[in-house]
Amino acid sequence: MIPLAYRLEDVTYRYVSNNLLAIDSVSVLIKKHSTTALLGPNGAGKSTLMDLLLAFRTPNSGLIQLFDKPIESYSKKELGRTVGLVPQEEKSRFAFKAIEYVLFGRSPYLHHMKSPTHVDVDIAYDALEQVGLSALSHRQVTTLSGGEHQLLLLARTLAQQPEIILLDEPTSSLDPSNTARVLSILRSLKAKGITLIFTTHDPSIAADIADEVMMLKSGKLLFSGSMSVGFTSEYLTTLYETPLHTFNYNNKIIVIR
Repeated sequence: MIPLAYRLEDVTYRYVSNNLLAIDSVSVLIKKHSTTALLGPNGAGKSTLMDLLLAFRTPNSGLIQLFDKPIESYSKKELGRTVGLVPQEEKSRFAFKAIEYVLFGRSPYLHHMKSPTHVDVDIAYDALEQVGLSALSHRQVTTLSGGEHQLLLLARTLAQQPEIILLDEPTSSLDPSNTARVLSILRSLKAKGITLIFTTHDPSIAADIADEVMMLKSGKLLFSGSMSVGFTSEYLTTLYETPLHTFNYNNKIIVIR
């Protein structure tokens, strides 16, 4: 039996404020150690599904299991040691130093009101090194560029050392050099067996690093499974309602309009 990171069975979520059905009877298996691209047009339900996987929201109906346990049975600290999030952006109202900001990733391992240990600090500095920001460790977060801040968010999650990492548009505001850096980091995490789930508006990014794909459209699951099966011109054209074509070149999937 293939070990699972997540099992979702008939999961439905509706927003109370406007009665919007954001996730409609979604059932999916996400394999442990897999790298899954979550694709869909704006308003498809991707962000809501990510919130459900993080236990930020509770489904109206259905079952979500994390490593074969109901996700609601995890404490906040257990969840923090198991699942990490790299958001697309996050506003900081305080002038933390970069190293202090990354140390927040160690929170699930700290006892109440205890300061980080030397080990925690070393892990945080290593995370900054991985994303190429070690030279900015004592810069104030509020002075960083948008791209630097996005790399800092990744560093904070790396310091968290979770078994699963969810990433929301991880390359959206990065230049080509830093995009290549992030993709290299994700490949390294993938090689270490970290389960990765990420959203992207760029199917080429999905083709580059994902081995599994989930396609959401209007809250419904259009496809879930292997990239080799589902990442096709037909599925992508149906998903985005615009002609998209895929072809193989040097064992890579290329997407063109």
